[in-house]
Amino acid sequence: MSITKESELIGMQRAGEAVAVTLKQMVDYARPGMSTKELDEYGAQVLAGFGAKSAPFLTYGFPGWTCISVGNEFCHGIPSRNRILKEGDLINIDVSAELDGFWADNGSSFVLGNDFHLHQQLVNASKEILRKALQNIRGGVKIAEIGGLMESEAKKRGFKVIKNLGGHGIGRGLHEQPDNLLNYKERGDLRRFRKHSVVAIETFISTSSSYATELGDGWTMVGNNGGFMAQHEHTIVVTDGAPVILTEMNGILN
Repeated sequence: MSITKESELIGMQRAGEAVAVTLKQMVDYARPGMSTKELDEYGAQVLAGFGAKSAPFLTYGFPGWTCISVGNEFCHGIPSRNRILKEGDLINIDVSAELDGFWADNGSSFVLGNDFHLHQQLVNASKEILRKALQNIRGGVKIAEIGGLMESEAKKRGFKVIKNLGGHGIGRGLHEQPDNLLNYKERGDLRRFRKHSVVAIETFISTSSSYATELGDGWTMVGNNGGFMAQHEHTIVVTDGAPVILTEMNGILN
Protein backbone atom coordinates (compact mmCIF):
# COMPACT_ATOMS: atom_id res chain seq x y z
CA MET A 1 0.00 0.00 0.00
CA SER A 2 0.95 3.63 -0.20
CA ILE A 3 0.48 5.88 2.82
CA THR A 4 -1.76 8.77 1.74
CA LYS A 5 -3.05 10.09 5.06
CA GLU A 6 -2.18 10.15 8.74
CA SER A 7 -4.85 7.63 9.72
CA GLU A 8 -3.20 5.04 7.45
CA LEU A 9 0.19 5.66 9.02
CA ILE A 10 -1.32 5.29 12.49
CA GLY A 11 -3.03 2.04 11.45
CA MET A 12 0.22 0.65 10.11
CA GLN A 13 2.11 1.73 13.23
CA ARG A 14 -0.38 -0.14 15.42
CA ALA A 15 -0.15 -3.28 13.29
CA GLY A 16 3.64 -2.99 13.27
CA GLU A 17 3.68 -2.69 17.04
CA ALA A 18 1.51 -5.79 17.44
CA VAL A 19 3.74 -8.06 15.38
CA ALA A 20 6.99 -6.52 16.68
CA VAL A 21 6.11 -6.92 20.35
CA THR A 22 4.83 -10.45 19.71
CA LEU A 23 8.07 -11.43 17.97
CA LYS A 24 10.24 -9.95 20.70
CA GLN A 25 8.27 -11.61 23.47
CA MET A 26 8.34 -14.97 21.68
CA VAL A 27 12.12 -14.79 21.26
CA ASP A 28 12.47 -13.91 24.95
CA TYR A 29 10.05 -16.68 25.98
CA ALA A 30 11.70 -19.49 23.99
CA ARG A 31 13.70 -21.94 26.09
CA PRO A 32 15.12 -25.48 25.82
CA GLY A 33 12.54 -28.21 26.51
CA MET A 34 9.64 -26.18 25.14
CA SER A 35 7.68 -27.39 22.11
CA THR A 36 7.27 -25.11 19.13
CA LYS A 37 3.48 -25.48 19.61
CA GLU A 38 3.75 -24.05 23.14
CA LEU A 39 5.81 -21.15 21.81
CA ASP A 40 3.28 -20.57 19.02
CA GLU A 41 0.34 -20.56 21.46
CA TYR A 42 2.17 -18.01 23.60
CA GLY A 43 2.58 -15.81 20.53
CA ALA A 44 -1.12 -16.17 19.75
CA GLN A 45 -1.95 -14.86 23.23
CA VAL A 46 0.27 -11.81 22.73
CA LEU A 47 -1.31 -11.07 19.34
CA ALA A 48 -4.79 -11.46 20.83
CA GLY A 49 -3.89 -8.91 23.49
CA PHE A 50 -3.52 -6.36 20.69
CA GLY A 51 -6.71 -7.52 18.99
CA ALA A 52 -4.58 -8.75 16.08
CA LYS A 53 -5.21 -11.86 13.99
CA SER A 54 -2.64 -14.26 12.55
CA ALA A 55 -1.94 -13.38 8.92
CA PRO A 56 -0.80 -16.82 7.68
CA PHE A 57 -3.87 -18.42 9.25
CA LEU A 58 -6.24 -15.80 7.80
CA THR A 59 -4.64 -15.73 4.36
CA TYR A 60 -3.58 -19.31 3.73
CA GLY A 61 -5.16 -21.44 6.44
CA PHE A 62 -1.68 -22.12 7.83
CA PRO A 63 -1.78 -24.76 10.62
CA GLY A 64 -0.41 -22.44 13.30
CA TRP A 65 -0.53 -18.81 14.40
CA THR A 66 3.12 -18.05 13.61
CA CYS A 67 5.82 -19.79 11.56
CA ILE A 68 8.54 -21.41 13.69
CA SER A 69 11.42 -23.10 11.87
CA VAL A 70 14.18 -24.99 13.66
CA GLY A 71 17.60 -26.27 12.57
CA ASN A 72 17.78 -27.04 8.86
CA GLU A 73 14.22 -25.77 8.29
CA PHE A 74 14.52 -22.51 6.37
CA CYS A 75 11.01 -21.07 6.79
CA HIS A 76 7.26 -21.77 7.15
CA GLY A 77 7.85 -24.35 9.88
CA ILE A 78 4.63 -25.70 11.38
CA PRO A 79 4.38 -25.45 15.18
CA SER A 80 4.23 -28.93 16.71
CA ARG A 81 3.96 -30.46 20.16
CA ASN A 82 6.54 -33.02 19.00
CA ARG A 83 9.21 -30.48 18.05
CA ILE A 84 11.14 -29.76 21.23
CA LEU A 85 13.60 -26.87 21.33
CA LYS A 86 17.17 -27.63 22.39
CA GLU A 87 20.09 -25.56 23.63
CA GLY A 88 22.06 -24.26 20.64
CA ASP A 89 19.19 -24.59 18.13
CA LEU A 90 19.00 -22.15 15.23
CA ILE A 91 15.41 -20.90 15.37
CA ASN A 92 13.44 -18.64 13.07
CA ILE A 93 10.17 -17.04 14.15
CA ASP A 94 8.07 -15.16 11.60
CA VAL A 95 5.11 -13.17 12.91
CA SER A 96 2.62 -11.44 10.63
CA ALA A 97 -0.84 -10.22 11.52
CA GLU A 98 -3.87 -8.12 10.63
CA LEU A 99 -5.17 -5.40 12.94
CA ASP A 100 -8.16 -3.23 12.01
CA GLY A 101 -7.58 -3.75 8.30
CA PHE A 102 -3.83 -3.17 8.34
CA TRP A 103 -1.21 -5.89 7.94
CA ALA A 104 2.41 -6.05 9.14
CA ASP A 105 5.15 -8.68 9.03
CA ASN A 106 8.48 -9.33 10.78
CA GLY A 107 10.83 -12.18 11.53
CA SER A 108 14.06 -13.10 13.26
CA SER A 109 16.55 -15.94 13.40
CA PHE A 110 18.46 -16.51 16.63
CA VAL A 111 20.48 -19.09 18.50
CA LEU A 112 18.81 -20.51 21.59
CA GLY A 113 21.23 -20.26 24.49
CA ASN A 114 24.82 -21.37 23.93
CA ASP A 115 26.02 -21.43 20.33
CA PHE A 116 27.12 -25.08 20.35
CA HIS A 117 26.74 -25.45 16.57
CA LEU A 118 28.37 -22.15 15.54
CA HIS A 119 25.27 -20.59 13.95
CA GLN A 120 25.82 -17.10 15.39
CA GLN A 121 28.07 -15.98 12.52
CA LEU A 122 25.25 -16.70 10.06
CA VAL A 123 22.72 -14.90 12.27
CA ASN A 124 25.00 -11.88 12.58
CA ALA A 125 25.54 -11.75 8.81
CA SER A 126 21.78 -11.72 8.20
CA LYS A 127 21.32 -8.85 10.67
CA GLU A 128 24.17 -6.83 9.19
CA ILE A 129 22.85 -7.30 5.66
CA LEU A 130 19.34 -6.19 6.61
CA ARG A 131 20.77 -3.15 8.38
CA LYS A 132 22.81 -2.21 5.31
CA ALA A 133 19.86 -2.70 2.98
CA LEU A 134 17.66 -0.44 5.11
CA GLN A 135 20.36 2.23 5.12
CA ASN A 136 20.21 2.32 1.32
CA ILE A 137 16.46 2.12 0.65
CA ARG A 138 14.72 5.36 -0.30
CA GLY A 139 12.28 6.54 -2.93
CA GLY A 140 13.71 6.21 -6.45
CA VAL A 141 16.31 3.54 -5.64
CA LYS A 142 16.14 0.50 -7.91
CA ILE A 143 14.77 -2.59 -6.17
CA ALA A 144 17.32 -4.73 -8.02
CA GLU A 145 20.19 -2.62 -6.69
CA ILE A 146 19.21 -3.44 -3.11
CA GLY A 147 19.04 -7.12 -4.06
CA GLY A 148 22.51 -6.88 -5.53
CA LEU A 149 23.79 -5.22 -2.38
CA MET A 150 22.37 -8.01 -0.25
CA GLU A 151 23.98 -10.73 -2.34
CA SER A 152 27.36 -9.01 -2.48
CA GLU A 153 27.35 -8.52 1.29
CA ALA A 154 26.47 -12.20 1.76
CA LYS A 155 29.32 -13.30 -0.51
CA LYS A 156 31.79 -11.09 1.36
CA ARG A 157 30.94 -13.06 4.48
CA GLY A 158 31.18 -16.47 2.80
CA PHE A 159 27.43 -17.03 2.51
CA LYS A 160 24.81 -17.40 -0.23
CA VAL A 161 21.33 -15.94 -0.72
CA ILE A 162 18.13 -17.88 -1.37
CA LYS A 163 16.94 -16.88 -4.83
CA ASN A 164 13.32 -18.01 -4.72
CA LEU A 165 12.32 -16.18 -1.55
CA GLY A 166 11.95 -12.43 -1.17
CA GLY A 167 10.34 -9.48 0.54
CA HIS A 168 7.06 -7.95 -0.55
CA GLY A 169 4.67 -5.06 -0.43
CA ILE A 170 2.23 -5.11 2.47
CA GLY A 171 -0.43 -2.97 4.13
CA ARG A 172 -4.00 -3.83 3.16
CA GLY A 173 -3.08 -7.48 2.67
CA LEU A 174 -0.20 -9.75 3.59
CA HIS A 175 1.36 -9.79 0.13
CA GLU A 176 0.98 -6.81 -2.18
CA GLN A 177 2.95 -5.16 -4.96
CA PRO A 178 5.85 -4.72 -5.25
CA ASP A 179 6.34 -8.46 -4.80
CA ASN A 180 9.53 -10.51 -5.13
CA LEU A 181 11.95 -8.11 -3.45
CA LEU A 182 14.80 -10.52 -4.02
CA ASN A 183 18.15 -10.90 -2.25
CA TYR A 184 20.08 -10.71 -5.54
CA LYS A 185 20.18 -8.43 -8.57
CA GLU A 186 17.56 -9.42 -11.11
CA ARG A 187 18.87 -7.49 -14.11
CA GLY A 188 15.51 -7.33 -15.87
CA ASP A 189 13.82 -5.77 -12.85
CA LEU A 190 13.54 -2.03 -13.55
CA ARG A 191 11.21 -1.24 -10.65
CA ARG A 192 12.13 1.40 -8.10
CA PHE A 193 11.09 1.88 -4.49
CA ARG A 194 8.31 4.46 -4.28
CA LYS A 195 8.09 7.10 -1.59
CA HIS A 196 5.27 6.44 0.93
CA SER A 197 5.01 2.75 -0.05
CA VAL A 198 4.96 0.06 2.65
CA VAL A 199 7.17 -2.97 2.14
CA ALA A 200 8.46 -5.92 4.14
CA ILE A 201 12.23 -6.19 3.61
CA GLU A 202 13.75 -9.53 4.55
CA THR A 203 17.03 -11.37 4.25
CA PHE A 204 17.45 -15.03 3.29
CA ILE A 205 21.11 -15.82 4.00
CA SER A 206 22.31 -19.39 3.60
CA THR A 207 25.38 -21.49 4.32
CA SER A 208 25.19 -23.80 1.30
CA SER A 209 21.90 -23.58 -0.62
CA SER A 210 20.65 -21.13 -3.25
CA TYR A 211 17.03 -22.31 -3.41
CA ALA A 212 14.41 -23.37 -0.90
CA THR A 213 12.33 -26.48 -1.54
CA GLU A 214 9.07 -27.51 0.09
CA LEU A 215 8.77 -30.63 2.23
CA GLY A 216 5.92 -33.11 2.05
CA ASP A 217 3.89 -31.27 4.69
CA GLY A 218 3.13 -28.60 2.08
CA TRP A 219 4.61 -25.75 4.12
CA THR A 220 8.08 -26.23 5.60
CA MET A 221 10.98 -25.26 3.33
CA VAL A 222 14.58 -26.50 3.44
CA GLY A 223 17.63 -25.87 1.28
CA ASN A 224 18.16 -27.58 -2.08
CA ASN A 225 21.75 -28.29 -0.97
CA GLY A 226 21.06 -28.57 2.75
CA GLY A 227 22.71 -26.32 5.28
CA PHE A 228 21.15 -23.56 7.34
CA MET A 229 19.49 -20.21 6.70
CA ALA A 230 18.97 -17.02 8.71
CA GLN A 231 16.19 -14.50 8.06
CA HIS A 232 15.52 -11.05 9.51
CA GLU A 233 12.61 -8.86 8.47
CA HIS A 234 11.19 -5.41 9.09
CA THR A 235 8.06 -3.72 7.74
CA ILE A 236 8.96 -0.19 6.62
CA VAL A 237 7.57 2.94 5.00
CA VAL A 238 9.82 4.21 2.19
CA THR A 239 10.73 7.91 2.37
CA ASP A 240 13.16 10.30 0.66
CA GLY A 241 15.64 9.50 3.43
CA ALA A 242 15.88 6.83 6.09
CA PRO A 243 12.82 4.54 6.08
CA VAL A 244 10.26 4.55 8.87
CA ILE A 245 10.70 1.14 10.50
CA LEU A 246 7.23 0.16 11.71
CA THR A 247 8.50 -2.97 13.49
CA GLU A 248 11.59 -1.42 15.08
CA MET A 249 10.54 -2.32 18.62
CA ASN A 250 11.18 -6.00 17.90
CA GLY A 251 14.86 -5.17 18.52
CA ILE A 252 16.09 -7.72 15.96
CA LEU A 253 19.01 -5.56 14.84
CA ASN A 254 20.24 -4.84 18.38
